[in-house]
Amino acid sequence: MGYKVVVVGATGNVGREMLNILAERQFPVDEITALASRKSLGTEVSFGDKTLTTKDLDVFDFAGWDVALFAVGSEATKIYAPKAAAAGCVVIDNSSLYRYDPDVPLVVPEVNPDAVEGYAKKNIIANPNCSTAQMVVALKPLHDRAKIKRVVVSTYQSVSGSGKDAIDELWNQTKGVYVPGQEVEPKVYPKQIAFNVIPHIDVFLEDGQTKEEWKMVAETKKIVDPSIKVTATCVRVPVFVGHSEAVNIEFEEFLDEDEARDILREAPGVMVIDKRENGGYVTPVECVGDYATFISRIRQDATIENGLNLWCVSDNLRKGAALNAVQIAETLGARVLKKG
Repeated sequence: MGYKVVVVGATGNVGREMLNILAERQFPVDEITALASRKSLGTEVSFGDKTLTTKDLDVFDFAGWDVALFAVGSEATKIYAPKAAAAGCVVIDNSSLYRYDPDVPLVVPEVNPDAVEGYAKKNIIANPNCSTAQMVVALKPLHDRAKIKRVVVSTYQSVSGSGKDAIDELWNQTKGVYVPGQEVEPKVYPKQIAFNVIPHIDVFLEDGQTKEEWKMVAETKKIVDPSIKVTATCVRVPVFVGHSEAVNIEFEEFLDEDEARDILREAPGVMVIDKRENGGYVTPVECVGDYATFISRIRQDATIENGLNLWCVSDNLRKGAALNAVQIAETLGARVLKKG
């Protein structure tokens, strides 16, 4: 006996990827339905070799369904997630709405799988921010060995993190640079993204951080350890898919780079590709479509007593969103629901 699964926001980038990953990983589905807003009603989406026609989220009855994967924004989630949860359907939410709620577990299954068992307070589990998810997969096994004091991270985040309109904006601006008369003014972003980098993701807060930077701090503390100090600079770059991060880590005790490399090679969800030669590292183009979080450029930081640097790359539509949500569903099934 398998699960009855709902994908909410099935016509978006993340929703479609959720359907792909559910099929690829052979999640034990007895019945699946794809939901969308009324403007996308009737759109066809793929689930393995099947084609699903989207149904109306506004009138859908969640009673009798086991799991709902939500891939819609916070405003829609605020309306529909409580309805699903009240009907007995466990919500796995990809928006930021519930991430900082103390009664909602924030889960990366390779890092804190036990946390899924706290779902019952609200019948909701939160999926972390894409940039946080890939980083904590690398941090946790190192933290278990040498205890992390502080993390300094600079991100290089792809436009797919902002949705389809952002992908189109990069594509059209890039063409417009070369074709006179086809220049495209920025709409999704405050400045041109083609051939540029923008040190601004989400809104600015009073202390000068952006909300994206604050998310990385708060989520790392909630998922890994509240004692870790984190500072982040989040940057949008002209890459279609795949987030990259330069991560500087300070430990409480010395951790040799070779031991760190060995630890990460054994860590779940991590793939180490770290050769000190031309091309001996992973770039975002190479990570697209892969489940792993790739780690390269592991090296001591001689400017602090117990420091390491590393380079972290992952497909943000997969590990940063859809894959992590499906892994949460798998973990919930194995530990709590126990079907399939």
